[in-house]
Amino acid sequence: MDAVLRAFALYLILLVLLRLTGKRSLSQVTTFDFVILLIVGEASQQALLGEDFSVIHAALVIATLLLLDRASDYLAWRFGWFQRWTQSVPAILVEDGRPLNDVLEKFHLTEDDIVTAGREAHGLERLDQVKWAVLESSGGISVIPRSGAPSSGS
Repeated sequence: MDAVLRAFALYLILLVLLRLTGKRSLSQVTTFDFVILLIVGEASQQALLGEDFSVIHAALVIATLLLLDRASDYLAWRFGWFQRWTQSVPAILVEDGRPLNDVLEKFHLTEDDIVTAGREAHGLERLDQVKWAVLESSGGISVIPRSGAPSSGS
């Protein structure tokens, strides 16, 4: 019965804390947000199993982590310097069909990675069909085709 009460209490705590900290779709979760979720999962697991970790202690750990994460999001939104300091910025990988090899090397990417992104998004077959390729803050590659290149679905 203790396990059921612990699970119920932790469920309510997580429900309230996650509702209070805001909504964010999985496509917007950063690597750091994912790590925070893993730590929250570990704290929850220990509280559920009762391994020398009370539900109150787990709630405090989880609340602290979530509040710090939301405070970091707020500071990044409010202050440009904080965002530049804590988050990555987009990087141009290809300009007018020419790969920027120093940038590709810096991020350990290949031309094939860009062609793959162009093929998946726009049906592009070659790098010279790419006007711009950008490594976004989220880690995805955005491709803007040159005019006259195949459109998506072709």
